[in-house]
Amino acid sequence: MTVVTFIAGLVLLVAGAELLVRGAAKLALRFGVSSLVVGLTVVAFGTSAPELAVSIDSARRGAVDIAVGNVVGSSIFNVLFILGVCAVVVPLVISRQIIRQEVPIMIGASILLVVLARDGSIGRFDAALFTVLVIAYTTMLIVQSRRAISSGKVETEAGSSTDLEAEGISLTSTWDEKVAAQIGLIIGGLALLILGSRWLVSSATAFAESLGVSDVVVGLTIVAAGTSMPEVATSVMATIRGHREIAVGNVIGSNIFNILMVLGVSGLVAPRPLAVAASIQRFDLWVMLAVAVACLPIFFTGTRIARWEGGLFVGYYVAYTVYLILDSQDHDALPTYSTVMMLFVVPITVVTIGIVVARALKDSRRPGALAPRS
Repeated sequence: MTVVTFIAGLVLLVAGAELLVRGAAKLALRFGVSSLVVGLTVVAFGTSAPELAVSIDSARRGAVDIAVGNVVGSSIFNVLFILGVCAVVVPLVISRQIIRQEVPIMIGASILLVVLARDGSIGRFDAALFTVLVIAYTTMLIVQSRRAISSGKVETEAGSSTDLEAEGISLTSTWDEKVAAQIGLIIGGLALLILGSRWLVSSATAFAESLGVSDVVVGLTIVAAGTSMPEVATSVMATIRGHREIAVGNVIGSNIFNILMVLGVSGLVAPRPLAVAASIQRFDLWVMLAVAVACLPIFFTGTRIARWEGGLFVGYYVAYTVYLILDSQDHDALPTYSTVMMLFVVPITVVTIGIVVARALKDSRRPGALAPRS
């Protein structure tokens, strides 16, 4: 029965992602909001709903290790696994707004979480601060998009713009049957995503508990991956359907919402401060921050995430998961594994990224340097 529930959850996630992407993409320009902003707000908020539901429920029940681990693990999973897989399928387009605004905001939110968690908990003041910041961020995005789109230009792929009038697109906020149908698709998609993720998490958690894994590891891996399945399905579906700006915006926006909204609301409704496990403070928070920072040089080197970069992201997520499993079992191979990662894999990656950035800076001085990478 658990296997049936797991498969049914995956099916609902794929179906919900298809409805959500289709409705959000069509509704975007109609109300003066670009596809990128829809990915950063509507889609990111919707696909973060499972994380919010699971973290709130866990916090109210006292399972705070799952609540916090879910957010941290989802943030790592979103960038390394989802962006990695999508880039392997099709090189992802990176908007200039993502590079100059959203990635720095994601890094800032990650730094803020690391700082506030140093005392071992996320209190009500911390949660209120997160909540205020996510409201301010969402408002800023909508205002920016309305101003840009009212000028008749909308940034699309690779920082280019499109003339709305030339393409016969007229902005309107008039309610009609098409708008109702598009909103219906979004609501239906979100409902399927939430239900599917709930079934997936419940079955996956049952598998994990049968193996005797701790709540911290369950939250960082099984629950984090399960609640991020909407992001996986939505981003992959958006990539396949050609809405790659929604795919990237969804991942970056989801990370911002996960930290600010999920921890903010969970911390406000929890009966006591959200405890941050010592292992998360010591290791996982820093991995989350390193992953966020790593986006900046990789995104900076061009207007696309290349396939090899996507493969690098996926490889690092596999390595991170293997470390968690070895650590949870106190396996004899853990010291050797950690040594190999720290002395060989990490330095090689840092050097590789440094070379890529140096080449990008050198190429940027040449004519035609802004052409997208293939």
